[in-house]
Amino acid sequence: MIVSPWYPVPPVGYGGIELMAYQLARELQQRGHEVSVIGQQGSKGPFETIAIAPESWSSQLGTRDQVPRESLFLYRAYELVRRRAFDVVHDHSGIPGILLAAGTRLQTPVVATIHGDLTEAEGEFLAAVDHRVHLVAISNAQQAMVAGVDWRRVVHNAVDPADYRPITNPAEKHDFLLHLARISRTKGQHIAIEVARRVGMPLVLAGKVDPEAVEYFEREIKPHLGHGVTWHENVEGEEKQHLLAHARAMLFPIQWEEPFGLAIIEAMVSGTPVLAMARGAATEIVEPGVTGFLATDADGLVEAYSHIGEIDLARCVERASRRFGPAQMADGYESVYERAIDESYYREKM
Repeated sequence: MIVSPWYPVPPVGYGGIELMAYQLARELQQRGHEVSVIGQQGSKGPFETIAIAPESWSSQLGTRDQVPRESLFLYRAYELVRRRAFDVVHDHSGIPGILLAAGTRLQTPVVATIHGDLTEAEGEFLAAVDHRVHLVAISNAQQAMVAGVDWRRVVHNAVDPADYRPITNPAEKHDFLLHLARISRTKGQHIAIEVARRVGMPLVLAGKVDPEAVEYFEREIKPHLGHGVTWHENVEGEEKQHLLAHARAMLFPIQWEEPFGLAIIEAMVSGTPVLAMARGAATEIVEPGVTGFLATDADGLVEAYSHIGEIDLARCVERASRRFGPAQMADGYESVYERAIDESYYREKM
């Protein structure tokens, strides 16, 4: 399994792809598969970890050196794949890794999961190489972003419910709403602030500010801090568990067609319903009346909050854990691996 050179597996704080890869690798290892994860120094787990990127590279993410560092990492990773007898390679690095996998014509079949949104140009590239790499989407919404791509399957991301501390008794909840995401206009923190103000609830914003979002933060978020709005730049561990479990609800007012949204699942398995815009994969993840509600605007989110007491929190946890747990994710990927190995075998025989 190839991840990225930027964060360890599992990540400390930010790193959704690395967290998903960790959950998958651990589940596959528990099922009796021999799993190797190629990534950054500091990675660990009940599987083999192969560190070919130093931790110091993380500081170069977003700089001029990002591309050459990532290129060197992937070159080293695929050279390692050449020398080792793997049954299948699962690449999580995105377009650069897919390009390398498609161009090198490895004997080992390569499965690649696309984790982000896709442009028309990226779709054209994927359609050109989908006969060489077994492509997996993380949602139907992501698939719909591009046309003409031969996807092998949709496999939703997962979290391990055992890593969370759900609260299913409404009386034990605290009076605040939560928005867990990096600060960005597309994530809709300004709408979360409006909704929280209109329903009369304090709001906790938890997420880092990317360089391109500094102006948005300064102009539309910072002036509200201290007025019923608090901000935590990067939450992890017990603090994150506490916020997820004790919130009355999580707000997810996305302003784009987000291809997934791991924070939605984290909230639901913590016993916290999600109030989300009906965009992107949120329509696949949130089950209205069971794990939360969907709306088309701020007015709809305000209206949805008035029904939050109708959600059975224990059922919310059970349903989310069953739909988005490691077992479900591993079942999906095992079927893709088996097909990839079978196709590779028959191709060699022909």
